[in-house]
Amino acid sequence: MDVSDQMVFGTVVLARFLVTLTIPRFPLPGIVVALVLDAVDQTVFQQFMKLPLEGYQGYDKALDIYYLAIAYISTLRNWSNYLAFQVSRFLFYYRLVGVALFEVWHLRALLMIFPNTFEYFFIFYETYRLRWDPNQMTRKLLLSAAAFIWIVKLPQEYWIHIAQLDATDWIKTNIFDVPTEVPWSDIFLDAFGIFLGGGALVVLILVAAWWLVTRRLPPTGRKLTFSPDAHQPSFTAEQTRRARASEAARIIDSALIEKVVLVSLLSITFAQVLPDVRATNLQLAIAVAFAITINTALSHWLARRGSAWAFALREFAVMGVVNLSLVLVYAFWAPNFDGAIDLRNTLFFALMLTLMVTLFDHYRQVYLMRFALAAERV
Repeated sequence: MDVSDQMVFGTVVLARFLVTLTIPRFPLPGIVVALVLDAVDQTVFQQFMKLPLEGYQGYDKALDIYYLAIAYISTLRNWSNYLAFQVSRFLFYYRLVGVALFEVWHLRALLMIFPNTFEYFFIFYETYRLRWDPNQMTRKLLLSAAAFIWIVKLPQEYWIHIAQLDATDWIKTNIFDVPTEVPWSDIFLDAFGIFLGGGALVVLILVAAWWLVTRRLPPTGRKLTFSPDAHQPSFTAEQTRRARASEAARIIDSALIEKVVLVSLLSITFAQVLPDVRATNLQLAIAVAFAITINTALSHWLARRGSAWAFALREFAVMGVVNLSLVLVYAFWAPNFDGAIDLRNTLFFALMLTLMVTLFDHYRQVYLMRFALAAERV
């Protein structure tokens, strides 16, 4: 891989990592941009790189699961409809298991059996929240939306993973009737009228959608905002104290189990695509469980000392130092037991684990406060 190829590849992958971090504060724009990057990354590689992309699908699926994991964790912070949260949790873990199984067994049918329904359910909820109170969403509406999205996703999963058809290649050969290697710049110049008409159609659809939302659907009483913080409840000092006490009451609880499952499946997925990973899936799971238990004990101690976003950054820094120390200690002692690690891969896993645990613990406090407050109001 020459320098230019490295720059293109690194820029796209880094963009996918960083854009994802905007999802907790700006859920809808963040996940839409992440979705667009996921859709166009291979086209960018084909346009600006000379390397084959046969092995990229593993990286692509791992990066998909990374941004979906951040989106799921953000629901702890932002979602006020409990049933919607429960549906999204099921859809997310269902997909996560499917991707992990695919990375281990490489059976493409698994990605159709375990479709990515969570992503579009997340977009549905966040779009609804722009103008309406999501607490008004009924059980029928939520389950119907999930079922509809599931049905719609099946043909797409078949197209991508079973038929292995690339959308951009299909458009080139079937709409513009040109070979796949023809650059899009040439196609744009030769078929400018088609692109102009397509752009006009998109604008017309957006105008029609805006008219429908503002003129025909029920009034909302909400100011349009992409930030969920505008509609977050206010928590008293006592509610915050109780949430922290509940979070720190026990180390081994359902939250710890969920974190172990979440990060273990993420680690197994990434381990299949990162080079020189020598640990087995069981060894990864054991290492993750040990590290997360240490992190959880530390997080519980820190949880009693603040909950602002700046504090979460400090918590991330502290736990990052702890995890780095664990990695270095193991790297130092491993040769004494005929063991060895790839330091770069291990540091990557440590960074991912630190990020996931910090966000999960921090946002779970909001989750506990929100639904405890809702229970008090019943």
